[in-house]
Amino acid sequence: MNISKEQLDELNAVVTVDIAKEDYSDKVEKILSDYRKNANIPGFRKGHVPMGLVKKQYGKAVLVDEVNKLLQDALNKYLTEEKLDVLGNPLPKEQENFDWDTDNYSFEFELGLAPKFEVKLNGKKAITHYKIVANDEMIDNQIKTIQKQYGKLISKDVVEKDDLVAGSFVNEEKEIDNAFTVSLDKIKGKKNLDKFIGAKVGDVIKLKTKGLFADDHDLISALKINHDEAHDLNIEVAFTVSEINTQELADLDQELFDKLYGAGVIKSVTDLKEKIKEDAERQFEQQSEQQLLNDITENVLENTKFDLPNEFLKKWIRATGEKPLTEDEAKDEFEKSEKGLRYQLIEGKIINDNNLQVTFEELKDFAKELIKGQMAQFGQNSPEDKELEDIAARILSNQEEVKRISEQLMSKKLLNYYKENAKLKIKEVSFDEFIKEVYK
Repeated sequence: MNISKEQLDELNAVVTVDIAKEDYSDKVEKILSDYRKNANIPGFRKGHVPMGLVKKQYGKAVLVDEVNKLLQDALNKYLTEEKLDVLGNPLPKEQENFDWDTDNYSFEFELGLAPKFEVKLNGKKAITHYKIVANDEMIDNQIKTIQKQYGKLISKDVVEKDDLVAGSFVNEEKEIDNAFTVSLDKIKGKKNLDKFIGAKVGDVIKLKTKGLFADDHDLISALKINHDEAHDLNIEVAFTVSEINTQELADLDQELFDKLYGAGVIKSVTDLKEKIKEDAERQFEQQSEQQLLNDITENVLENTKFDLPNEFLKKWIRATGEKPLTEDEAKDEFEKSEKGLRYQLIEGKIINDNNLQVTFEELKDFAKELIKGQMAQFGQNSPEDKELEDIAARILSNQEEVKRISEQLMSKKLLNYYKENAKLKIKEVSFDEFIKEVYK
């Protein structure tokens, strides 16, 4: 057997595998001999079928099968030994007038080779790393929400500002008849609000749905309709008042603090504000770091330039698709996947050049930290290491979980690498400012 490579250019090559009769003949003969021993052919005793008849019936199929096995093993071994970094898989070249009746065979495979490049992590501009802070307004709103949640309802006779008004929305034409409690602080516009003020139990309030609530999701809940129906809905509904309540806020005292965080953890309003700020900013950090990872990904893609074996990859997509593709369809598929392939190559180079591969011990330790975090949410703050080990072992016995956790850990490793090596500028913003900047 002989294997040779012709380098067409930096990104494309053709490998030729020449297989001679002596490479496969012994194996084929042995298999046919085994067939002969076990063949059941009418007119012949088992084990006494003439070899010529066996070869005539099975010889071609066995030959093709054995040559293909030999071919694949040889090609894979060659790619490994020569350390050829290929994209996709080798594609067999079509050969006209190929003849299985000869003794020696020659097979050609097209290769698409991975490009050589250097990762350009930093462009001209620094990448913004957002630090999202919980401002006073957010903290005060959270405290008010807590006070409402732990407060109590007091019944009233007449509706006033900020009350809770229970009743039913009705529109016969649209077959709407839904009980709902309206929080007046969610009503949009003074004109709509004025219709509620002064109302009593039994009163019927006529309202237009367009612009009734500050948030369309409240309209969906109020009328029990789907999202598409709520969009630009402009009908009149009748709201019959059945109950009026005001919400008395819970006192910010030790009893409330203990309900929220356990006995003695929070001892003052100042402590409460600090705790709310700390918890909020911990959650914001996840969003900030995901955005940083997204921005660095875009940045490194923009700055790291290299060519790909485009024509080979289009041909490979066409040859390996689940269904037959035209040239134009394969081109579209390549264009959709090109950006992801480029980042996959960049990411792989960063991982290999900086030894960022995930080890099993790292994976297990990371899984244990995730488990500890989840247990803490349910008040289990000091689990024993054996318990963590046992849970981690069960989780890591599931291949899907291993893949998911490995991806999380690799993202964390890459993010740490980027933080240490990319040109970053810290920008402190509120959550609302972050949303405005990121989702313009």
